[in-house]
Formats: sequence, C-alpha cells, structure tokens
Amino acid sequence: MSLFYLSLGLLAGVLSGFLGIGGGSILIPAFVFLLGMSQHQAQGTTLALMVPPIGLLAAWRYYIAGDVKIKVALWVCIGFFLGALVGAEFVQKIPDLLLKRIFGLLLLSISLRMIWGG
Repeated sequence: MSLFYLSLGLLAGVLSGFLGIGGGSILIPAFVFLLGMSQHQAQGTTLALMVPPIGLLAAWRYYIAGDVKIKVALWVCIGFFLGALVGAEFVQKIPDLLLKRIFGLLLLSISLRMIWGG
C-alpha cells in the first residue's frame, strides 16, 4: 500500500508542479473516492502531509480529532515532493493557452465528480 500512496503523491506532485494544484483538488478527492476516507480524514491527512509550514495548526486540530492518517500523509508527502519537480519541469514546454484549458478541464471534471459522484 505504501507504493500506492507514494504513486498518489507523485501524481499530485506532478500536477502541482504542472498546474499549481495538488492538495485540495487532487488529493482530497483521491482520498475520498479511492481510499474511502471521510471528508474530514481526507482534509486532515492532506493538511498533515503539507505541514511544513502550511497547515501546522490546522493539521494538529485534525490530528487531535483523529482525522489524520499519518502513514498515508508521510508516503504521499514524499511522492508529492518528488512529483512537483517533475511537473514543474514538464510544464515549461506547454503553451499558455493549452495549459489554461488543461487546468480548467481538470477542475471541471473534479468538481462534477465531487458534486454528483457520491
């Protein structure tokens, strides 16, 4: 399962480096739909993997409430860290208009899944 978490982190990292998104728009839906986490657990785990320094106090609050999956957060964090570099390198070759369209389509597809996907 650690390899899956690491791969998920790599995907989110690549998309973060490529489109400037990853945590809220990729990881939270993935945690809910692929790992069966509650919305609270998905948000808490995402905050925990981005702790230094982004969400320390918020992640701590989720942790106290029992809504942080530490093992998941650690493995996804490693993948995210490496994947962001890959995405940032790859995006330099993409024209601006195409990048805007990719970004918009990704957000649209995620929003439709979050609204009507369960």
